[in-house]
Amino acid sequence: MNTKLLTGALFAAALAMPVGNAVAADGAELYKTKTCFSCHGKDAKTPIMPVYPKIAGQNAAYAAQQMKDIKSGARANGMSAAMKGVMHLVSDEEIEAIAQWLSTL
Repeated sequence: MNTKLLTGALFAAALAMPVGNAVAADGAELYKTKTCFSCHGKDAKTPIMPVYPKIAGQNAAYAAQQMKDIKSGARANGMSAAMKGVMHLVSDEEIEAIAQWLSTL
């Protein structure tokens, strides 16, 4: 077998292997399946209550840190109690994917 062909095949196989849950699923899909849309709206900018934030276009690093802080309990103010019950279902990799997607809106 040709070395270049073998190298190409191995590279393609490595790219196809998921590294984590968030790699396999994109942020938009995770936003739906983790029920974020239920409070923040399908477009992430029409929340169901005025006190819930519009999160579309949010800085990815900031959004991810807020979600991680709510998950860990480091942030326990405002409406974070409403999210605390959901965040235990979201891995750190999934948080990163959701935050990246939100930043593109």
